[in-house]
Amino acid sequence: METPGQDYPPMSYPKEQLHFGEEVSYKGSPLLEERELKVDIRKIFNDLRNLDWSKVVWRNVVLFTLLHIYAVYGLFLAIVFVQWKTIIFSFMLVGMSALGITMGAHRLWAHRSYKAKFPLRFVLAVFQTIAFQNHIYEWARDHRVHHKHSETDADPHNARRGFFFSHMGWLMYKKHPDVITKGRKLDMSDLERDLVVRFQRKYYLPLVLLLCFVVPAVIPWLFWGEHIVNALMVAAFLRYALVLHFTWTVNSLAHWVGIKPYDKHIYPSQNKIVTALTFGEGWHNYHHVFPWDYKTSEFGGFTEFNFTSFIIETCCFFGLAYDLTTVSKNWIAMRAERTGDGSYTYINDKDELC
Repeated sequence: METPGQDYPPMSYPKEQLHFGEEVSYKGSPLLEERELKVDIRKIFNDLRNLDWSKVVWRNVVLFTLLHIYAVYGLFLAIVFVQWKTIIFSFMLVGMSALGITMGAHRLWAHRSYKAKFPLRFVLAVFQTIAFQNHIYEWARDHRVHHKHSETDADPHNARRGFFFSHMGWLMYKKHPDVITKGRKLDMSDLERDLVVRFQRKYYLPLVLLLCFVVPAVIPWLFWGEHIVNALMVAAFLRYALVLHFTWTVNSLAHWVGIKPYDKHIYPSQNKIVTALTFGEGWHNYHHVFPWDYKTSEFGGFTEFNFTSFIIETCCFFGLAYDLTTVSKNWIAMRAERTGDGSYTYINDKDELC
């Protein structure tokens, strides 16, 4: 399903996801020219100096500290003691977790850039639970707020507040009131009707403990005799920490470093490192300009490391995914010429949507 000549998603796309600025014009595009893109260094230092310690989420600080201690120990074990089968199994879990976030929570549930039948939604929900980055409903809600109010106080991981804050600091500090206020105004009815999302949300705590930690530790111990501590530290804690940091680079690195061929007035950039780490999520300048494209990039398949798009297209071929939404090449070129930084190169290749 293409959207030629339009700067807005299909009618089924929730209205709240269309814009990521307060003021809009040109068929829904933000008045980007009026946005100030310079990071206010003084504000960052003032935030640090005047940090309200009562707003620090100390539980998360402690948990993240312990996680990284265990992850470092897991890395040592992986290098010295752990069986190669456990290493391969851990990488498999990394891939499953990544698809749960990129293909599931992000492209399917947050942006509704394609539709999926129940078996695929079920599998993606399992993968997303293994990733342990909040349940689907909360992940999608925060991401929709991020797009609508990018780089404002209503953005959960506002890049203006610094690299560390946008990477992981936002999870260790109470949400800005604007994040909560704007989040409550979003239309989340699509997820509230989804039985898979509702089930996961209701039983999230036991599910995440089982799928993120218990099962990854037990399988190596049970099937090939790995020491249970080695399995827990590597297949659970080290794997979990890696997936978290890979995901967080989209919020931090891809909002700080890279070219901006589609819109030079926004923070999100094209970053190949992030793309390689996240199965295709690093083409972030494109994604913030055309958030309803299932590829999150101008190119799909294996082109430019976009592995998630390849899996979506494969699922579409087998009838598990359908109504893939994309953007016409001409419209992309028009937008790049109007607001890009001059680095855009037109490539006339035809997208195969299966």
